[in-house]
Amino acid sequence: MTKKEFIDLYFEKGEFATKIDAEKKAAAFLAVIEDGLVGGEDITFLGFGKFEVADRAARTCRNPQTGEEMKVEAKKVVKFKAGKGLSEKVNQ
Repeated sequence: MTKKEFIDLYFEKGEFATKIDAEKKAAAFLAVIEDGLVGGEDITFLGFGKFEVADRAARTCRNPQTGEEMKVEAKKVVKFKAGKGLSEKVNQ
């Protein structure tokens, strides 16, 4: 699903005056999630899931094309764990 398709569906399901209004609300919603994750907070929606920031350690891996060993720097990654309600709907 593209961003445009998401906004169209969001507009249909929500109560918005215009598609531009729906797009602004979606952008604000995503910005709040992004700000929370950047600040190191976990974001939890009961029944839907949990977004969290985790640390990934530095590691050595191998380039599959050349076989050369490479070092990958430590970094932070965003993880999502689906909640029970979402998991049940997806598996129906």
